[in-house]
Amino acid sequence: MVSKSTTSTSSPALLLDKEQQDAPTSVTVHSLVLLSVLDHHTRRQEADGRVIGTLLGRRDGTKVEVTNCFAVPHAERGDEVAIGKDFNKQMLALHLKSNPKEVVVGWYASTPSALPDMPLVADTSSLIHDFYSTETEDGDPVHLVVDTRLATDSIPIVAYSSTPVSIQNEPLANLFHEIPLELTFAEAESICLRAMQKASESPTSKSISETEQQDKASLLQVSMTQLHELLDSVLTYVNDVVDGKVPPDPVMGRKITDALASVPRIRPEVFETLFHDKLQDLLMVTYLSNITKTQLMVAEKLTATLGIKD
Repeated sequence: MVSKSTTSTSSPALLLDKEQQDAPTSVTVHSLVLLSVLDHHTRRQEADGRVIGTLLGRRDGTKVEVTNCFAVPHAERGDEVAIGKDFNKQMLALHLKSNPKEVVVGWYASTPSALPDMPLVADTSSLIHDFYSTETEDGDPVHLVVDTRLATDSIPIVAYSSTPVSIQNEPLANLFHEIPLELTFAEAESICLRAMQKASESPTSKSISETEQQDKASLLQVSMTQLHELLDSVLTYVNDVVDGKVPPDPVMGRKITDALASVPRIRPEVFETLFHDKLQDLLMVTYLSNITKTQLMVAEKLTATLGIKD
């Protein structure tokens, strides 16, 4: 009796996992995200190398659209990385309350070094990428790198997808490869960008802005004066018609009626109450936004001084 021999194949020492069919192939980034990343990088401590944050948006198959983001505190010491996981969880919950359709699609980072010959992806990016692999629904986050070294007149933005690298079935690192990226903006964002570009083109943009504000105030005063004069004219015409000094004009009467009907009838005391309520709401929002900015700055300073404990 001859027994059949079984042949066993050993796994290779280095294994590059096969790319998933639903891996991201293209990324669309809104301009608001770029401005938020640059603002986060500008407010960082001088000793900090780079900043990171969470990307929010939508994913349709292999296409990813990044519509929002928020900063996440972290600390890097050599090959070790500490991420503010609780902070990320709380901020994500707050964002989902206002935008429930957005999901975590990846993470962003600025350049780790100001040297022009340094790579865009740091050595510790694999550790951060592994964390965000657990935060995304599909486990395949997008890594967005904003080149803040200002080596050229532009600000390059690069999007990466990753492929796990393992040795003898043990995960070792992530191989990042670049994917196509497109920068887009909504109509409201385009208006803000054009205004910012127009202001930056002039060396005296600050004085021009102050002059424009003064001109707007003057125009408002002129408009209110004209409105007051028109009301006086209408009141004089109505009194003359009532007193029989001027023959009535049906067309003019209908126009005056339509104009008065378009104005809501609110008692002065009610209007004053509504105005003050809206003003108090606006002041409260401004106050809360200033508190939030102060809290973020304090958190960044504490992170840089003491580090983060998960």
